[in-house]
Amino acid sequence: MTQETIKIQLNNIREYFNRSTRPLEEKHSAFAPREGTFTVADQVAHVAQTIEWFFDSAFAGTWRMDWEEMDKEVRAVKSLTAARSWFDRAVDKAIQAAEKHTAEEWASFFPPNPIMGEAPRYAIISAIVDHTAHHRGALTVYQRLLGLTPPMPYMEM
Repeated sequence: MTQETIKIQLNNIREYFNRSTRPLEEKHSAFAPREGTFTVADQVAHVAQTIEWFFDSAFAGTWRMDWEEMDKEVRAVKSLTAARSWFDRAVDKAIQAAEKHTAEEWASFFPPNPIMGEAPRYAIISAIVDHTAHHRGALTVYQRLLGLTPPMPYMEM
């Protein structure tokens, strides 16, 4: 996978996520379907954090796995605006990281690890696409519960 392909994928992730969550507003930040579940702001912050997590781990040789602390970081975000800013920074940072490594480096395999196994480093892109799509779907349900109509993520209608 080339740097350019990774950048295209990341820009698509951003576009689809932003488009499909566009009806959500700051006033929806604290909405959660049940007590203890992620709020709207938490969902977006979690997506941002996970993009950073994958890219930070891609060449670090280790995976951050302090789940409780990571959950606290996400749940500390109370504003959808702040969460969206984090998401945009995470995608921008990922694009910069994509550019720093050659196609050969992206094709090199992870050492044995409990997250991605011994897969090529570019496999994080598929994982990010899947993870982000999962949370887009959850936020679509949140929108429906709020009486909103979520748009199609892939194109303007």
